[in-house]
Amino acid sequence: MNYLPLFLDLKSKNVLIIGAGKVGFNKITLLLRSEAKVNVIAKELCSDVKILLDANKIRWISKKFDSSYLKKMFLVIAATNDLKLNQHIFKSCNDRCLFVNVVDDKSKCSFIFPSIIDRNPIITAISSGGTSPVLLRLLREKIESILPAKLGDVATISGQWRDIVKKRFNNLLERRRFWEKLFQSVFVEHILNGNKKKATEILNKTMNQNSILRGEIILVGAGPGDSGLLTLRGLQVLQQADVVLYDALVSQDVLDLIRRDAKRIYVGKRAGLKNITQDEIIKLLIVLAQKGKKVVRLKGGDPFIFGRGGEEVEAAKNAGIDFQIVPGITSAIGIAAYTGIPLTHRKYSQGVIFITGYKCKNGLTSDFSILCNPSYTLVVYMGTLQAIDIAKKLISYGRLKSTPIAIIIKGTTVNQKVIIGRLDEIEKIISCSIVTPALLIIGEVVRLHKKLRWFYPLDSLHDTYNISSIIKFI
Repeated sequence: MNYLPLFLDLKSKNVLIIGAGKVGFNKITLLLRSEAKVNVIAKELCSDVKILLDANKIRWISKKFDSSYLKKMFLVIAATNDLKLNQHIFKSCNDRCLFVNVVDDKSKCSFIFPSIIDRNPIITAISSGGTSPVLLRLLREKIESILPAKLGDVATISGQWRDIVKKRFNNLLERRRFWEKLFQSVFVEHILNGNKKKATEILNKTMNQNSILRGEIILVGAGPGDSGLLTLRGLQVLQQADVVLYDALVSQDVLDLIRRDAKRIYVGKRAGLKNITQDEIIKLLIVLAQKGKKVVRLKGGDPFIFGRGGEEVEAAKNAGIDFQIVPGITSAIGIAAYTGIPLTHRKYSQGVIFITGYKCKNGLTSDFSILCNPSYTLVVYMGTLQAIDIAKKLISYGRLKSTPIAIIIKGTTVNQKVIIGRLDEIEKIISCSIVTPALLIIGEVVRLHKKLRWFYPLDSLHDTYNISSIIKFI
């Protein structure tokens, strides 16, 4: 983050602007909207600024800048074409620890003006840090189009009732649930349509409904890593959560989308390490939900594909706790797409089978007579754990030693790496200390990787490896 976004209260505060041309006028207009006391230094005023002066909306304090005018100023804007003067203003302000903005000179700005979407009292500000003004303009147009013109009225009316609601609900969690419920109701639509009386009736009715806190457990699939693959519903739930229990496979980019004041609890499990047990996770989910909290269980991929999500919602059901399931893009589908390997293809594969590298708890073994069928693509989750054993059994049951394989590490992320080899080369690959977790794809469709790959997270020459280059890769 190159700039920390701040909203300044400039009401009745002295602001100094040096320069009163067209650019200066635009800045003065913006400052007046924030009810600042605008002081101007300029040799002469453009016609628009003169109108403001005649209306007593600004003060023209001098024709020439002197550092003594910086006294009691809150912030300073230089809007002149005089480079030497701008440098002098910048240095004088820095010496006094004053915020200063030299228009169109990023190197001489301790603050910058964002692009503003005004739905007062709701203000949206976006910035590219001066790197891409055209992109910023396009983004602003999109945001302008989706924020209703009367959205500020929703905030204004809510603000008028804030103290009343606070008295009605002593508990912070109860208040937040009330506002969430209200803002998701027709209350908002009535205000946007100009019917404030009806909106107020709904507010009153909602406030006087039973306020007993009811906890909930929501399973959310975070997808394979790229935060862009999180579903819209998943994002909405993360923004409403009171507590989020997340796995080791959830990427930092996805974690950054969680509501900032939600409590985060890491419950990741990794092979070979001392971890929290599944029973402990389930107990924690239930205890938190019984306290009335909205608890999100955030899992990599999809919670119902080797994610033990079924066990967790079964426990919630047995405990009488409400639950929801938000599916995610499972790792096999997401990672295969990002490596250009279609899991099914008319010429190469008529079906796909998902298995896990972990052995089943009840001692169940995979039916290798089915898994060795060359007309099926085989995808092994946590693929390096039992990869050598799986490969040997597949070969013993008739799968060709030359069957192409792909091992994908950190798929869909900027650190994605793909290793291409043959089924009988797995032991050599695994012996090179391949990073886990990894996904293993076995089948003829792997041959299409070179032709169909489109995602180049790193140097395009060094994000895919074959067996001959693995030693160098490691």
